[in-house]
Amino acid sequence: MAENGKANAETKTYREALREGMVHEMENDESVVLMGEDIGVYGGTHLITDGLYDQYGPKRVMDTPISEGGFTGAAIGMAMLGMRPVVEMMTWNFSFLASDQIIQNAAKVRYFSGGQVKVPLVIRGPNGGGVQLSAQHTHSLENMYGHFPGLKVVSPVTPNDAKGMMITAIRDDNPVIFLEAGALYGTKGEVGEGDNAVEFGKARIAREGTDVTLIAYGRQVNLCLRAADALEEDGVKAEVIDLRSIRPFDEDALVESVKKTHRAVAVQEQWRWFGVASEVAAIIQDRAFDYLDAPVIRVSGAEVPAPYARNLEIEAFPSEKQVANAARRVMYMEEK
Repeated sequence: MAENGKANAETKTYREALREGMVHEMENDESVVLMGEDIGVYGGTHLITDGLYDQYGPKRVMDTPISEGGFTGAAIGMAMLGMRPVVEMMTWNFSFLASDQIIQNAAKVRYFSGGQVKVPLVIRGPNGGGVQLSAQHTHSLENMYGHFPGLKVVSPVTPNDAKGMMITAIRDDNPVIFLEAGALYGTKGEVGEGDNAVEFGKARIAREGTDVTLIAYGRQVNLCLRAADALEEDGVKAEVIDLRSIRPFDEDALVESVKKTHRAVAVQEQWRWFGVASEVAAIIQDRAFDYLDAPVIRVSGAEVPAPYARNLEIEAFPSEKQVANAARRVMYMEEK
């Protein structure tokens, strides 16, 4: 569960780390190509691929038509024939238009072929909210894609993990759903140089603690870290677990932490029903029930389409106060 080593690390943005991970693999493997809307000449809506068109040319950094089903299907075919496409969804909400290709083809071809046909495909882009893009551009789709065998689903929060998990994703012979967060693109952190690949299915202890376990992934990890700061003022030492990987899932990390703290709060940005936090609670119930001193509490987004107005958007997503109060409830303390 320890964070990947960062020898000779430099401070970089999440955006720069993603680009560095892709460039690392493009330099090492000519079969790695990038595809997506406006990723070439324009450099990408979020500037993740800025400069790569000039560096690698149109055959390796391909501007696609506005047709998610079409270019995703083409990328699946390319992957089946030995290439390693990295497809950008301008926002993961647009993947609804490609979901038939992703779920019915990418996720199943290797199984259908008895392992003879690999699908080394990465589909990446911003997932979730926090950047005022309203209801049709603010879905959190980790539960949707995490449901289907054959897909791997990851959601890094630190720049170091963004780079390291991108390297791992491109090398994987299975389709990888790579969930970023637009609100994280400008955040900074230390990033290891060279090949700092991060293994899938291994959670990260973002903060050590002994009294309660806060479990999250993606940008909600940072929310939990701030809540842990607030709890420390009450004398509560919260442990924060960054899942990083939704499928495969590090069950052991949850169990070992709860055995130590005896209390857990699962945090997700998505709506409460049928979410990742529910799975976290079920795993703890199955494997660590006898260690619990309180029920597992879930903190989730409000059951409404994401509002555009900033003040309403803030209210629609989990807050530091909600997480801290959930921890106080499992500690049988007075809420603030």
